[in-house]
Amino acid sequence: MSHLKFDWDSPIWRHWLSLFAQDHTLIRYDLRGCGLSDRERVEFSFERFVEDLEAVVDAAGIRRFALFGISGGGATAVAYAARHPDRVTHLVLHGAFGRGRLAGNPTPKQIEETELHLKAIELGFESDNAGMRQFYPSIRMPDGSAEQYRAFNDLMRLATTSANYSNILRAFFRATTDEAAAHIRCPTMIFHSREDGVIPFDEGRSLAALIPGGNFVPLESRNHLLVEEEPAWKQFDKELCEFLPKSPGRKGEAPSLWLGELTPRESDVLELVAQGLDNSTIGQQLGISERTVRNNVSIILSKLGVNSRAQAIVQAREAGFGQRNSR
Repeated sequence: MSHLKFDWDSPIWRHWLSLFAQDHTLIRYDLRGCGLSDRERVEFSFERFVEDLEAVVDAAGIRRFALFGISGGGATAVAYAARHPDRVTHLVLHGAFGRGRLAGNPTPKQIEETELHLKAIELGFESDNAGMRQFYPSIRMPDGSAEQYRAFNDLMRLATTSANYSNILRAFFRATTDEAAAHIRCPTMIFHSREDGVIPFDEGRSLAALIPGGNFVPLESRNHLLVEEEPAWKQFDKELCEFLPKSPGRKGEAPSLWLGELTPRESDVLELVAQGLDNSTIGQQLGISERTVRNNVSIILSKLGVNSRAQAIVQAREAGFGQRNSR
């Protein structure tokens, strides 16, 4: 689950996004049915998830890049990397799997447990009972704090609906990437918490064994979603930074180094952002929807390596934006 508008403010995702954007241009998107993506009349299937990633990459206009996937997103990343070996330079997975719990021929017990799991999530979405609402975050972050549990629950309700999330999980539960994993040709690092209660540790290790040259890194944690305060996060940070080649930095950079990464549309949006206009007004001036403006602003923030609109405005004005006549 994610929401492009709120993730930066969430203690669940803020440290992840900050790490990825620290030395790289970060491009991210909301899964179909979540966040700023369409939520109504959506088809949920693993194949559609892969097609969505392909569409995002093509729309961003990037030819070669490092790809990160967590949990079900890890399966999507594996499938994409196998289909597009010429585009993925490095693959990083965390808490990923090669075979969903309902892939192949699940046993009656596996089906029953899965249905109970999905029903508990549905009830947690709809319940005002604090105990019921703790079920989902407690599985994903058993060592999380009360504040992190609250933040997870708040974000879950902002990000999607119970019906959509149930359908998303069903699609991932039936996914399998065992065959695709064997066709990956880029350097790959696979992280997995030893006591992960969502995706079993052995599942991550089995996936790593299928990827040629895959580097499996066990993390001493019970959390599927690593929290910033735990030692496992510091290990993840260190290993990731050593594995990925750094793209040109942002801090202290000459503006020309990052200006060249902006598409013409993003430059137009940044110009109006620098003038202090809101998303609605920008959309009206450029003839695009407010949602498209929000998506462009999110990508711009990642490319500039900043966390807020205010920081983007400062960098943009230093680079000469915001000084043209308003349209």
